[in-house]
Amino acid sequence: MPTRIPGRVVLSSAVMMVALFGTAASVSWGQHGHGHAGGHQAAEVCSAEFDKVVGEGRGFGLAFAADQNGYPGPLHVLELKDQLKLTADQEAKAQGLLHAMFAESKPKSARLLDAEAKLRRLFADRAADDAVLRAAVAEVERARGAVRLVHLLTHLKTRDLLTEDQRRIYHEARWSGR
Repeated sequence: MPTRIPGRVVLSSAVMMVALFGTAASVSWGQHGHGHAGGHQAAEVCSAEFDKVVGEGRGFGLAFAADQNGYPGPLHVLELKDQLKLTADQEAKAQGLLHAMFAESKPKSARLLDAEAKLRRLFADRAADDAVLRAAVAEVERARGAVRLVHLLTHLKTRDLLTEDQRRIYHEARWSGR
């Protein structure tokens, strides 16, 4: 069974990822050489966390579009099962969705991580050119899309398990800081 990670930790990690990538992006947009090495180091830490989390089959924020808008994922529903007052049937179905999601996403996540590693190696080996780079980026994005789709489709299915009241409680707990 996957390790339980508190929803706020995952959310905090994802928010940190966005903030760090924003910092790294501002560094790369013309601020090189001006004492901002911390932005690159922070991006490396975030990249390592991405590799770890995605390697475990988790989405690392790939389903935020769903989660923010009332389509919860099974991991967080199970974390909030007491607040949501899940029935035994709801809990069992959420567990089933979680296991199915991990079973489907892990091999796709491995392909994503492999594609990302190949892209980095192109530059590390000084082998990047226009055609090779275009192909490598396309492969990364195909793999990312496959992982994202697994997570988003699971959010669709999970939403249907909950009552309207449970969805409201979930949203308040995850997105209102309660």
